[in-house]
Amino acid sequence: MKYMYTYDLMESARNTNEWLGASARAFASYPVFALSLNPVLPLMAAWGEVTERTFSRMVAKPDWGIRSIVGPDGQDHLVDVVKVVEKPFGDLVHFHVRRRSPMARKVLLVAPMSGHYATLLRSTVSSLLPDADVYVTDWHNARDIPVSAGKFDVEDYTLYLAEFMKVLGPDTHVIAVCQPAPLTLAATAYLAAEDPAAQPKSLVLIGGPVDPDAAATEVTDFGRRVTMGQLEHIAIQRVGFKYKGAGRLVYPGLLQLQSFMAMNAERHGKAFAEQIFRVARGEASDHDAHNRFYDEYLAVMDMTAEFYLSTVERIFKNREIARNEFVVAGRKVDLGAITRVSVMTVEGANDDISAPGQCVAALKLLTGLSEDRKGHHLEPGAGHYGIFAGKSWRLNIRPLVLNFIDRAAGKPKAKIALASAQ
Repeated sequence: MKYMYTYDLMESARNTNEWLGASARAFASYPVFALSLNPVLPLMAAWGEVTERTFSRMVAKPDWGIRSIVGPDGQDHLVDVVKVVEKPFGDLVHFHVRRRSPMARKVLLVAPMSGHYATLLRSTVSSLLPDADVYVTDWHNARDIPVSAGKFDVEDYTLYLAEFMKVLGPDTHVIAVCQPAPLTLAATAYLAAEDPAAQPKSLVLIGGPVDPDAAATEVTDFGRRVTMGQLEHIAIQRVGFKYKGAGRLVYPGLLQLQSFMAMNAERHGKAFAEQIFRVARGEASDHDAHNRFYDEYLAVMDMTAEFYLSTVERIFKNREIARNEFVVAGRKVDLGAITRVSVMTVEGANDDISAPGQCVAALKLLTGLSEDRKGHHLEPGAGHYGIFAGKSWRLNIRPLVLNFIDRAAGKPKAKIALASAQ
């Protein structure tokens, strides 16, 4: 499957569906057809509008869309997204709040590289901005990175994180969401051995597969059923000529999206059918609940083949971090070297991606860390998305995380801005 034609075939199918949607919408919207009062025409136009939007979003990077926040003085403060470190495969960006003094809390939010852009954490960033200076890892779409930039695997990812932590300094509090949890843990241990003074104050791991075997999910079962040779054959393709990364081996975002959609096909099908009828009745809007969710969910990015394959092989199959056998740049990373970084894990009781037990396993690996520096929270009734961006995050988990950060910094419990329950 490592051919350009398979990659271009998927892109051609996506592009054709986008064109069909636009054509149907335009055709059914001719004013002369309004005289017929045919109910099929509004439905055709609605189907075309939803279809065009759906397939166009698959290749567009969403905007952060965080224009301003309300400060403690009641005034709006504009927010600028500023690049602090620029690297070929990802940048470190800062959400700079104008006219605001530096905050006591400095947070590095490590975004997943698992098929979606870092903007998936938009609501997480928005909820943290009133109480902290927020920095985020903004990973690039592999299709847009020239082959000349070289490789990028789990070791490179870990070194990127270590560099970002060093740039921000030892007063940083790191929050890793989902996929990067084990690699962020490894990056912290790497710093503990290579540059102890650069270690962050605290580390919060949210719903990540530190030990995938601690609890089985569809993700872990798939990793066990498929050999690495089979996975490379069915999942890896070569970027086509349309993009700057032409010729680069990748795990395509469109292929990942198929997997995402297949996991809950009935629910997604119902959601799109209902949206078509809402559009036909004139009840939909550009930023309604359906479009807000799917504009982000459908926006997928390619991962480098070496990153995807090394994640499956080394994190899921060989469990190198769970066994404390992970190696970076030829050096074994000892998780026991972490002795002064406060570490908290967060899990959702109903998480079907990283099931309860996979993330909290990190605490047992921190043999050099005293128990008073460890914390854990299991959120009842919360699924995977809810523990970092949903109601559970806003109402319960976020205050706990900020209080943990304050304890790690040796500060008394501070007043935390209330998050909306909506």
